[in-house]
Amino acid sequence: MNILFAASECAPFIKTGGLGDVIGALPHSLHKEGVNVSVILPKYGDLSLHYTEQLQWIKSIEVPVGWRNQFCGIEKFDYQGITVYFLDNEYYFKRHGSYGFDDDGERFAFFSRAVLEVLPYLEERPDIIHCHDWQTGLIPVLLKAHYENNSYYQGIKTLFTIHNLRYQGVYSKSVLYDLLDLNEHYFHPDGLEFYGNVSYLKAGLAFADRITTVSATYASEIQTPFYGEGLDGFLRRRGAELHGIVNGIDNVVYDPKRDEFIMLPFNDYEGKIENKKNLQETLALPVNADIPIISMVTRLVDQKGIDLILHVFHEILELNVQFVLLGTGDHQYEESFKYFADNYPDKVSTNLYFDEAMARKIYAGSDLFLMPSQFEPCGIGQLLALRYGTLPLVRETGGLKDTVINYNEFTEQGNGFSFANYNAHDMLHTIERAVNIYLNHPDKWATLVDKAMTLDFSWAKSSQEYFKIYKELLNNN
Repeated sequence: MNILFAASECAPFIKTGGLGDVIGALPHSLHKEGVNVSVILPKYGDLSLHYTEQLQWIKSIEVPVGWRNQFCGIEKFDYQGITVYFLDNEYYFKRHGSYGFDDDGERFAFFSRAVLEVLPYLEERPDIIHCHDWQTGLIPVLLKAHYENNSYYQGIKTLFTIHNLRYQGVYSKSVLYDLLDLNEHYFHPDGLEFYGNVSYLKAGLAFADRITTVSATYASEIQTPFYGEGLDGFLRRRGAELHGIVNGIDNVVYDPKRDEFIMLPFNDYEGKIENKKNLQETLALPVNADIPIISMVTRLVDQKGIDLILHVFHEILELNVQFVLLGTGDHQYEESFKYFADNYPDKVSTNLYFDEAMARKIYAGSDLFLMPSQFEPCGIGQLLALRYGTLPLVRETGGLKDTVINYNEFTEQGNGFSFANYNAHDMLHTIERAVNIYLNHPDKWATLVDKAMTLDFSWAKSSQEYFKIYKELLNNN
């Protein structure tokens, strides 16, 4: 079984969010199951010299992009048993950053077509191309449109995974002819058409042989108007081919017993307290283990429920807590948290950047990890928090609902705290409840922390579910 992962990012080579973590970890877990997995990526200008110096040149080819042909260099790197291919075109990819450019529609049209063009030059012919998010959504339709009469490509299946339905890669109808060399036959409500434009993500939904998303609850949610981003009806029609498989984390990379980023490796609540004191000292907060630390490592965008937090932020601080933020995002949110840090220097630490070492220190040193998201396809933060003994406090949506079980004081079941409605005061009530347990029932809190650190959110179970889908796809040949 040969599986080719096609994606726009993959840790440790290039990562802007959770997608990079998934593509960095899932192939290794599948490899342990006996699956032959390789990964194919754009060769971005940000790829570090450490990796570029080790790339092995394969060859260059011409890739059709609409009416023109573009250069594509094929290089590879063997990384911990996984072959990673990089597709090189300096015009499209030799720039700082991965997305957010005016020509992203052309860049990823090129990448999707290039993935298919280079297949005969890879070490193994893939049985399945596993595509991820809108940047590779065109691969299933281009495979069917341009290669179905080519014997080499016949029988290759496609699986498309939605990591976040909100980001769809929507471009004007002109890309159909100018970039994709497709005719009107593909521009209709059951094809690429999306309110008069072309949706790259919808191309994956319409033409892939199977669809997955990153949690069971999110798979149900996106089939409703509130979460469906205009595609809920289309997803309901494909509901039989849509499966939710929750993401995992890499337990080797994220291991509090061996993490070199944190002050003191630990495996229980006692060791965590020392990391908490170190975090307070590092961030110039009063060093006091009795004060609960609420933290967020997040993008400051609407999706993450920032408006709920700001609406009751004064009330949160009145609970005698410390609040730690790490991340960047919308200017208005950054300014709000800067204001609170300036006015409450003993209670608020606002860190408007991202740094992996600081993120690990926050996971290791906090008590509560706050994720009151409007929607959350899966979420990695709550899983990392649990791994480091920081109890997540989340809204019950998507993967947050699937992975965080609300603590019940009477049965002592659960691994965190949750609330159902997208409401600031429901969130505040849940924070009050958690802080009360922390302050007044320290033994229960310590037990909860120790139990959280034993939970297994590795990729092992989820990779077996992907393996099952791969087998079903191949058996349907």
